[in-house]
Amino acid sequence: MQGGSNPFLATLAGIVGEIHVLTDDADTARYVADWRRTYPGAARAVVRPGSTGEVARVVAACAAHGVAVVPQGGNTGLVGGSTPDASRSEVVLSLGRMAAIRRIDPLDNTITLEAGCTVLAAQQAAAEQNRLFALSLASEGSATIGGVLSTNAGGEQVLRYGNTRDLALGLEVVLADGRVLDALGGLRKDNTGYDLKHLFIGSEGTLGVVTTATFKLFSMPRSVVTGWMAVRDPQAAVEMLSRLTDAVGERVTAFELLGRGALSQVLSHPLAGMRDPLAGEYPWAVLFDVSEASAQLDPRAAVEAVLADAIDAGLVADAVIAESARQAHELWALRDHVPEAQRLHGPSIKHDISVAISRIPDFIEQAGAALEQRMPGIQVVCFGHVGDGNLHYNQSKPAGMSDEAFRAREDEIHDVVHAVTARLNGSISAEHGIGRLKQSAFLQYKSPVALDLMAGIKRALDPANLFNPGRVLPRDLVDPTSPSLR
Repeated sequence: MQGGSNPFLATLAGIVGEIHVLTDDADTARYVADWRRTYPGAARAVVRPGSTGEVARVVAACAAHGVAVVPQGGNTGLVGGSTPDASRSEVVLSLGRMAAIRRIDPLDNTITLEAGCTVLAAQQAAAEQNRLFALSLASEGSATIGGVLSTNAGGEQVLRYGNTRDLALGLEVVLADGRVLDALGGLRKDNTGYDLKHLFIGSEGTLGVVTTATFKLFSMPRSVVTGWMAVRDPQAAVEMLSRLTDAVGERVTAFELLGRGALSQVLSHPLAGMRDPLAGEYPWAVLFDVSEASAQLDPRAAVEAVLADAIDAGLVADAVIAESARQAHELWALRDHVPEAQRLHGPSIKHDISVAISRIPDFIEQAGAALEQRMPGIQVVCFGHVGDGNLHYNQSKPAGMSDEAFRAREDEIHDVVHAVTARLNGSISAEHGIGRLKQSAFLQYKSPVALDLMAGIKRALDPANLFNPGRVLPRDLVDPTSPSLR
């Protein structure tokens, strides 16, 4: 740490130790730029507390000095919500040192995790107790518990187990004045007043700093049927979800749609020997898991029957079922490497939308037509969680267009996609959050009443607007001197 004569920095060093207050640009570089390098910033300091008590004291010190705090987990966010702005006035509060697994209870089926614990570490700890931690993300090796709570992440198993909000039973949260809200109890039923944890889940660090959380665990599946099928079109994919669910019920764990554009980008890069699971280039594919916890039941026969009937009906052109855990892993690797393949391919414009499941085909058709009209030859990279209506609907540049020309039209592309989403009564953010990237569209499409209520909650919990200011809600809407949004 430099600047030891600075009283504020000296106070922080006295709380967490001088080695955990970073100010040199070389030391802070990994904390001040987002994964996509869209929102590079500069921090007054990066502070790395090691306990809830230290977080509380750091937050209280920042409040006393009027310094804004940017909470950060694994820094895998995609909307500019977890990195500082360029003012060098904000403190990044990195929770990476707080990675402990505090408690696992196989009888209660709960696990209590500190905010810096990665999703993968939580999965592994649960598996050691023959339990399933149901969150599963492409970035699970680096995404942290605090981060997934901040955006209410969903992931690949939402269809069966729900998103982060559904899985969280309790939270420990440091408030803007340094007080600690201890609501970690793992009760499945507690109707004593407002359920405060839901205020903080999905709030993107604007209302409090989540330091620890208790989650549900589940029985470990004894059998998993993983399959890949080429479907006629997105409508066929939606119909296949219905057919599969009718046949095996809640055992459908994951159901992922991949357009050819997404798969082609993965296959065009040397990503660990990826190969197409099927002969021929089909325009749409679905990757699915059907899982069963009971040793008495095997869903494979039912899945095979559904696929055979769908092939006869013309919904499915071809399909393959994994014959081993390794083959299943290889199929899922294709899906999980789509974001990295896009990054390697060049600049991309990303969207994280949701519509009713039945409207997915309408969205894909209407958005594709509108984009092609605006930018002929634009490449659509569409993939996502059909089971909950969430599509990652991204775009790469047309052949021959420069990177600069493509990036210059990003706002125009966002407007097209968001307009179609709104027309179909969808959401412009399903699991990535608002951050800074989607703030304009958020203000455009969210109702004035909802915005008014959100600003009121923000003022009540963070009256000085020091937690992640300017993210989600813009500063002028939550300024303590502003009497109203309207």
